[in-house]
Amino acid sequence: MPNGAVGAERLVLYVRTGCHLCAQARQVIAQVAAEAGVGWGEVDIDEHPDREQLTRMYGELVPVVTVDGVQQGYWRLDAGRLRRALAQGPR
Repeated sequence: MPNGAVGAERLVLYVRTGCHLCAQARQVIAQVAAEAGVGWGEVDIDEHPDREQLTRMYGELVPVVTVDGVQQGYWRLDAGRLRRALAQGPR
């Protein structure tokens, strides 16, 4: 499960209601975050106060993951890419 308040985590997963790929994405992110010892958060863009902006940015791409605020993937997430982005350290 996500931990901490969104904004404090290096990994953030953006999801939408009814997203069929989001469960798989959660598993990938949870595993990578645990291995790296970092927190991760989840944002449901349909429930977020900035829903319109997030929908424009990520609408059809969810699930989307960012590392340190930089988009690293969408739809089917690549654990190796996330590990490499985390290894670079925070920006």
